[in-house]
Amino acid sequence: MEERNNYKYGIKSTLAQCWAISGAWLLQIELGIQVITSTIVIGALENNASIDKNEFLTITSEEASWFGSLSHLFTPLGTVFSSLLLDRLGHKKCMILTNIPCLVAQIILYFAKNVEMLYASSTLMALSIGFLNAPSLGYTGEVCEPKLRGTLTSSMNIFYYMGTIILTMMNSITKQWRLTMIVSTVFPIFTIIILFTAPDSPMWLLAKGKHSKAHRNLRRLRGKASNEKCENEFQEMIKYNVPSNSDKPNHKKNINAWKQLFAPQVLRPFRLMMLYFFFKNLFSVLPILPYLVSILKKFGTPVNIEWTISFSMSLCIVGSVLAVVVVRTLGKRFLTLFSLSVCSVCYIIIGLIGVYWTNAKPITSWIVLILFLTNILLGSGVLTPIAWTLVTEIFPAKCKNIASNICTALFFVMTFFMTKYYPDYSNLVEFYNGFTINGIVGLFGCIYFYFYLPETENKTLQEISEFFE
Repeated sequence: MEERNNYKYGIKSTLAQCWAISGAWLLQIELGIQVITSTIVIGALENNASIDKNEFLTITSEEASWFGSLSHLFTPLGTVFSSLLLDRLGHKKCMILTNIPCLVAQIILYFAKNVEMLYASSTLMALSIGFLNAPSLGYTGEVCEPKLRGTLTSSMNIFYYMGTIILTMMNSITKQWRLTMIVSTVFPIFTIIILFTAPDSPMWLLAKGKHSKAHRNLRRLRGKASNEKCENEFQEMIKYNVPSNSDKPNHKKNINAWKQLFAPQVLRPFRLMMLYFFFKNLFSVLPILPYLVSILKKFGTPVNIEWTISFSMSLCIVGSVLAVVVVRTLGKRFLTLFSLSVCSVCYIIIGLIGVYWTNAKPITSWIVLILFLTNILLGSGVLTPIAWTLVTEIFPAKCKNIASNICTALFFVMTFFMTKYYPDYSNLVEFYNGFTINGIVGLFGCIYFYFYLPETENKTLQEISEFFE
């Protein structure tokens, strides 16, 4: 089986695949820009905190919490639109369409005169975020050969955090959040141009019965390899796509796809995926991003907070690069268990130090900060790309798009609640006790994944699907 999966296309194939998914990478930069936007806007406007004398807009803490979390609340609506259009239009056209609400949202922010316009912009960004995830991740998972799929899909997280760093750096240079927003419109425009050059996914073309075009696109994605060299992989794709590659009308198939969601081979990976998302959120920076400044202040961070935030985003890139480099050697299962256990221990130690070691503040501030940054390195940098890679791998072909979109939608609903009510949770259990509780819960997650998380690295989509049957 290992020999069959190693198609040995060469460097031209790798370069062709990298070019094909460059549009998806640019979408991840846009995603990072949209996610970090709330941190920049809230930092500038909450309780009249702007350093720009010409800034007239201000928001309260309550309005800030809504603005920071709305980008997650309406994201599932974007995934619904994606579900309705993905099978019909394909990944490429859907990735192009997702740039439109992003572009409009950034323009609205530039002209924002009241909090309602901020909410409207956040809602549009949510629609864009929800719309882009399934097409970009699905496209990347389908066009990459098995030995590169984990690496190239994991690398998308690098571009996501590049987006957060680009926007924070632009804001540091301009020192005007409105100017930063309008300059960032260059990214969706450039992304649209790049995506027009990308080929459609061979998997999607097979599902539409376009076998000859699927074979041509596969050869293009493999560096214009010969028909004979691509034949084995093409036959694997046909086998994986058997439930949906008939030339007959699709109405009954669509009904069966929805019924298939309740089959054991779908429910098992679905349960696994939702738990993975929960633990990823528990230790990643995403749900607490709008509150990062206040969290670092409570730690008594001994260095400049703004630079600490930029450094933490850089650590996310370091973690993502680390995941890309070692995922083929260590596998997703080992990286998950290692990262989750280390994050859990870090959180428990942070909580214990905050409660019981309060008489040596300069020392404990550094220790807590280092532990927190270590958690960001592994939680946001390693667990996050693995989570999104798994979404592209573990569902059977017949209902893959539907299941992936449902998972993505529920992920953002989960993220909304974890973001919106983090201050309430922190006040209820007390700030440092929250870290201890999260760490203990994380250890239970390690036990679950030890027994139920399969290794998917360097496995064909067909082999992964068979594991859950």
